[in-house]
Amino acid sequence: MLCIKSCHHQRIALRTTITAKQHTTAAAACKRAFTSFSSSIARPSLKTPVRLRPLHYTTARVPCHYFSSTSSKMAPPPASAHEFLDFVNASPTPYHAVQTATSLLQKAGFHPISERTPWTSSTISPGGKYYLTRNASSLIAFAVGSRWSPGNPIAMIGAHTDSPCLRVKPVSKRTANGYLQVGVETYGGGIWHSWFDRDLSVAGRVLVRVKEGGFEQRLVRVEKPIVRIPSLAIHLHRQSNFDPNKEEEMVPIAGLVEEVLNKKGDVEEGKEEEFEPLKAIDERHHSEFLKLIAKEAGVDKVEDVQDFELILYDTQKAVLGGMNEEFIYSGRLDNLDMTFCAVKALIGSVKDGKGLEEETGIRLVACFDHEEIGSLSAHGADSNLLPAVLRRLSVLPGVDGNQQSESNETAFEQTLAKSFLISADMAHAVHPNYAGKYERNHQPQMNKGTVIKINANQRYATNSPGIVLVKECARRKGVPLQLFVVKNDSPCGSTIGPMLSAKLGVRTLDLGNPQLAMHSIREMGGSWDVEHAIGLFEGFLEGYGGLEGGLVVD
Repeated sequence: MLCIKSCHHQRIALRTTITAKQHTTAAAACKRAFTSFSSSIARPSLKTPVRLRPLHYTTARVPCHYFSSTSSKMAPPPASAHEFLDFVNASPTPYHAVQTATSLLQKAGFHPISERTPWTSSTISPGGKYYLTRNASSLIAFAVGSRWSPGNPIAMIGAHTDSPCLRVKPVSKRTANGYLQVGVETYGGGIWHSWFDRDLSVAGRVLVRVKEGGFEQRLVRVEKPIVRIPSLAIHLHRQSNFDPNKEEEMVPIAGLVEEVLNKKGDVEEGKEEEFEPLKAIDERHHSEFLKLIAKEAGVDKVEDVQDFELILYDTQKAVLGGMNEEFIYSGRLDNLDMTFCAVKALIGSVKDGKGLEEETGIRLVACFDHEEIGSLSAHGADSNLLPAVLRRLSVLPGVDGNQQSESNETAFEQTLAKSFLISADMAHAVHPNYAGKYERNHQPQMNKGTVIKINANQRYATNSPGIVLVKECARRKGVPLQLFVVKNDSPCGSTIGPMLSAKLGVRTLDLGNPQLAMHSIREMGGSWDVEHAIGLFEGFLEGYGGLEGGLVVD
């Protein structure tokens, strides 16, 4: 048995041979290895002589951008996959995601503007590139075509910046059985058991009092692991299912009570207490926890920390994985993957000042907070954020500076009727261990292209004209696409697509890159699909102006 195994392994190693001469040489080498090895050990006599199976070789075609031409290995991941790792690792919260995205935009020559100020021709002009934020967790960026006129179309890509997570409660101070614990609240529909036994820390935004007497928002991120949710030992929990109580059994441990009791407090003696409408912040949160936050916020005194919104995150970095680095292992793939691809595509579509000279429309990317909890907030997709921005953009003066007042009265409605929105939110890749959960003819695979999502009950906003449009954009860029519908006996998620399509009356299509373990603390996607989505989005932003007039279905 051992000698047969050894020969079989050598045969596997030589299967890459593709010529008759190499085939003969390989077979001889395998036979010599078998003879040499078998003669060196004692074995029972065999009545039937061992015969070597002939070696086989194939000339199967594979996409050139997946695999190298000299071996059967997948080609190295594109640079965009590594850039995405940097992006997601720098973005543990929606606030950090927006900050990281705006940094990319600024480097590409986009200028910040504000909703608070008038948008005049001196603020925004044809050929310019701009961005704005709301609540520091939602972002809109756009580039105005040099041949823009009021009422012209806007090519839009919408994504979201939030992911299911655990958020620190307003009063998080808890102790039990000698442990310091931090009270947390579930956000969205996470796979909560995946949060157990992970090295967790906190990140988010802090409002601090500054010397000038005002208040300032600062982003914080504690790099080291400071909390953990341990599982109960299997000896004490014999049930086959694991469905923890989210209120009582998902409370992170942050330290030991005795360690805090042995430390001297920081309260200044003789200091007169001021009236506070709420309990002091050190009464609501553990002092050691507050010290960490104050340090990260860059303030000397804990009492300068006025309030915060903090999120637990996994300190393990996103990485490339798989034997050929064909996968991305990461938290928050849903939906920072699409956020990153949309922002990169917008930047790429106007790179080096090109692309806007003949553009008659506007290229726009919108990344919203709060999608995972329904989008109904002042800065979610169901707010007035996008409609308000589109209304102001629709009446921007053209390159000649003239505003035709009569047509401007309906410019907003004209723009909406001519525009198109791609709702970009991650899709489900087929799971090899649960293939029966997927519709048999719609089983997307990783690294095979972005997935167009369709649902007859309008959980997705996709229709045939939209598919034709996106397919043409993909054809021009040479990127693959896939299709997905859920089974009739399966529930279907939804996205910002249907709500924005209904709110605006804009033609919309839902799509996303395929992934596994959606809403887990650690998800899995394809490294090449980042490049696919960027290429598709660039093709859409660059080509929509020329395609729009040829696909009118009123």
